[in-house]
Amino acid sequence: MKFLTGAILLTLIPFWSFAQDINYYEHIEPIIKKNCVSCHQTGGIGPFSLSTYDEVKAHGSFIGHVTKTRYMPPWKADPEFVHFKNERILANADIELIQSWIKNGMPAGKKKKRKPANEPSIHQGTKPDLILTMKSPFQIPDTGKEEFRFFSLPTALPQDMYLSGVEFVPGNKRQVHHSRIMTDTTGRIRGIDGMSELDPRVKEFQTIPLVDEFLYGWVPGNEGIHFPSGMGKKLYQATDLVLNIHYSPSSKKEIDQSQIRFFFAKGKTDREVKTLTLREENISNQPFYIPAETVKTFYISYTVESDISLISVLPHMHFIGKTFTAVAAPPEGDAIPIVKIDSWDFNWQSTYVYQNLVKIPAGSVILVQATFDNTSANPANPNHPPKDVTYGWNSIDEMCNLVLYYVDYKEGDEAIKN
Repeated sequence: MKFLTGAILLTLIPFWSFAQDINYYEHIEPIIKKNCVSCHQTGGIGPFSLSTYDEVKAHGSFIGHVTKTRYMPPWKADPEFVHFKNERILANADIELIQSWIKNGMPAGKKKKRKPANEPSIHQGTKPDLILTMKSPFQIPDTGKEEFRFFSLPTALPQDMYLSGVEFVPGNKRQVHHSRIMTDTTGRIRGIDGMSELDPRVKEFQTIPLVDEFLYGWVPGNEGIHFPSGMGKKLYQATDLVLNIHYSPSSKKEIDQSQIRFFFAKGKTDREVKTLTLREENISNQPFYIPAETVKTFYISYTVESDISLISVLPHMHFIGKTFTAVAAPPEGDAIPIVKIDSWDFNWQSTYVYQNLVKIPAGSVILVQATFDNTSANPANPNHPPKDVTYGWNSIDEMCNLVLYYVDYKEGDEAIKN
């Protein structure tokens, strides 16, 4: 047996000593608060809270596994393509700290004075100015089938307002799969609470032009969005919200009473946040159809008519989505990266918020490349055996969307932080 040389001992002793000193409050709590607590807190979208030492210790082994395998925190966008403000990716050093802390018995250490974790609202820790809750609890049918339901939530706003932030809070985190918020000022869509998309009357109100067909969309992984100072989404006086909720299949009766939280812009707001949604009809290689046992790639090409500044981006596909890449090709200069996802996960989608506003010059072409894997080899395929798939709201159907929040460009936007 060979003995360690003095040089090797000197190298190992400092690390060994440091490993013994790793404790929760000094080393682990900052990692958890930065990357986990926004979801894992009371009222958050995570299945359990990680707001205290006891809660983190109780889930210590699980945390060690999911962080070591990089399953958590979930982040799907390629950080080498473009960085985002809300990016959550653990450094190797953070993962090693967590592993060492667990191996040494998860000591607490000395509690430090830190800012308290945010409330369930992610909007800079502030309280919402308006909370709109579904008028009454909705009983989700026990049919074992997906349900798409519409609800109307009057805002009763006495005047036009600008929103600096929007959040959707599912009342039943297990059954609410995603939701879309639209706005109506005609008052003609009221009284649709709980109406199924299969109801013939749905077609009647779908002919009514909406002010905003995509005020906000919530999907698993989304936490809400807020806009830079001086910018906001416009809500007109007496706007009614049209809420479309997708409920996952349930074999027993469940209840949901979801809510929407609004944060009103303070001070002067002279820049309206707008929505650009690229859809299946923008696909150049039509039809949008994926035969069984095929892998198919679709392309979208959209020309921007005037200078705009991007705030955020939300790609959207369903289960057989595989990869998604979007860039902007300006009339001059290099391509502008928008988003790149190499391993699509239907169960974890996000609104990716840019660190700074991103200028897209007039004449730029936004190019999207989206690949779908409708083969037996795709473990995420909901159909066994695979079936031909085309457009539809049901998760066993498919969609191909890119939703962008933006403002009209002003000189110096590139320096504005989100």
